[in-house]
Formats: sequence, C-alpha cells, structure tokens
Amino acid sequence: MFALTLTLPACIAPARALAQAKEQEQAQKSVPVKPVVGLVLGGGGMRGSAHVGVLKVLLEAGVPIDCIAGTSIGAVIGGLYDAGVPLERLEEQVNDNSIMRAYMTLPVRVQVAMLPVHLFPRLLGKKAYGGLNSGRRFRKFLQGELSDSKMRIEDLKIPYCAVALNLVDGHAHALMKGELVDAMMASSALPELRKPIEIGDDLYIDGGVNDNLPVDQARTALGATYVIAVNINERLKVMPAKSFKKLGSIAGRLINVELALGDERQGKFADVLIRPDVTGVGLVSKKENDAVRSMHAGEAAARLALPAILKGLAARGIDLKPKMAERNE
Repeated sequence: MFALTLTLPACIAPARALAQAKEQEQAQKSVPVKPVVGLVLGGGGMRGSAHVGVLKVLLEAGVPIDCIAGTSIGAVIGGLYDAGVPLERLEEQVNDNSIMRAYMTLPVRVQVAMLPVHLFPRLLGKKAYGGLNSGRRFRKFLQGELSDSKMRIEDLKIPYCAVALNLVDGHAHALMKGELVDAMMASSALPELRKPIEIGDDLYIDGGVNDNLPVDQARTALGATYVIAVNINERLKVMPAKSFKKLGSIAGRLINVELALGDERQGKFADVLIRPDVTGVGLVSKKENDAVRSMHAGEAAARLALPAILKGLAARGIDLKPKMAERNE
C-alpha cells in the first residue's frame, strides 16, 4: 500500500505536465500572428532604378515595410534604403547614374579587351579568383553612402537579407549578418565581370544566378507573411532566328531565359507582384536616360499595383504608416 501511494503521484506528474503542454500549445495557436510585410527587390542591373520608383510610391502611400530581401541591384538599393540613405538621395543617384558608373568602371568591351592584362599575373605564378574587376571603386562608393562604412546588417532599422550564391556549397544564401557592404558586394558580383567576394571561408557571387527574385528567402529567412515583390527583368518575347547571328546574342538570350523562368517561379509565391516595363533597358547599360526611364517605370507599375496592395493590407488588419510627405513636415 505504501508503494502504491508513492507510485500514483509519480504517474500523475508526467500526465499533468503533458496536459499543460497541450494547453499552452493550443493557446499559442489561438493567438493571431502579427503580419510581417516583406518587400522583395529582384536583380536586373541598370533596371534596378525601378526599385527607387517603387519605394517612392510605397512610402508616399504609407505602406509599411517590415523587412527587405534583395538580390544583386535589389540588394544594393534595399540595403542603402535600409541603412538610412534618404529616398531623395537615391533619386539623385538615378538621375546622375552614379550607381551604375561606380559599378561599371569601364565598358564591358573595354574590360574584355584588357583581359590579357588581367591574365599576365597568372603567367608569373600569381593565382587569383576569376573576374575582370575587383570592385574596389564600387566598394568605396557604397561605403561613402553609409553613415558608417563598417555598418553591420544586424544594426539596420528593419530586418534585411542580401541573397548571394555561395560557390563553395553551390547554394543561394540569405546574408543576414556581417558588414552590409560585403553583403551588397557579394550579392551583386556578376560572374566573370566581378571577382567573387570572400566572407569567412565562403566565396560569393551574384545571387541572380539561381535566386533572382528571393520571395522564398523573404518568407523563410525573414518571416514575411505578406510579400510585395518587384520583378525588374524584361518579359520574354519571340525573337527571329537571324537575330542570334550576332556575337554574344545566344549567351545573352540564355541569361534572359534563365532569369525569366526563375522570376516566374518565385513570382507566383508573392502576394503582389510589381512588373515595371523596362523593355529595351540593358543589364549593364550606362545610359542615364535608361536609369531615369526605369525609375519612372517603377513608379507607374507601383501605382498600378497600389489598390491591390492596400486591399491586401486592409484584409490582414495592417495599418498604414504616416505618409512620407507627412513625415517630412
């Protein structure tokens, strides 16, 4: 009988703990999860000016941005904005084409012509990672735009990730810690044109290779529950066979096809997809008019999508923030 009185409490305690755990789990399920609005900025070179136009419209409308995921130029624009660079400054950079001029120090054709110069050190036994340009000028430009050249991603005002391809393991990674400039450089290191970026034991290149519109990273890495994605690549169009007789035309077509298919797959998982009309704007164009045209295309596309965005926010009970104009008063 004495043994029985000892055994019963021992059996009851685990059962009670299990019941309490189930009650807590049920209570957690009943608590509504606070919506997280994620802005996804895709890669696309010069067309990235469209992101500035989109940001302008969203901020003017008071759309909250709880996190930002970007690839390539999307990581650059998103990172600069998140770091506190004023929208007016970003517009200036579009108008004078300073971002692309800093990125492309020389035209691609000139850099290719100088390839023998880049190969000469190898003949002397010096080994280096492949790429026509180290990106020192672009790094200096990015550092100059930040209030702290060593600013870390962890210190940004809202959660952010730059998506880059790690050559070591072959997978896309959401860079969410470390120096912001390193992350922006890694995400925009276009293969062969820019040398890969070393971060720790890893080696990164442009994330557009396999995750150009990182809706997946916004949801999994940043916890976004409502995603506004901006696809800045051209829509695929039928091209006559004779157009592929030009030098480099086939490689260019393959890049556009791969980007289009990848963006289409990811775009389906966004709640709202914004598609600026950037027809005819090249990935590495240095024409100032292309940058300005892309920014205006971003504004137009964002205004077109705004009713759907506001409706989606209202349906989820997400309040708008004070509009940009009101904050500046």
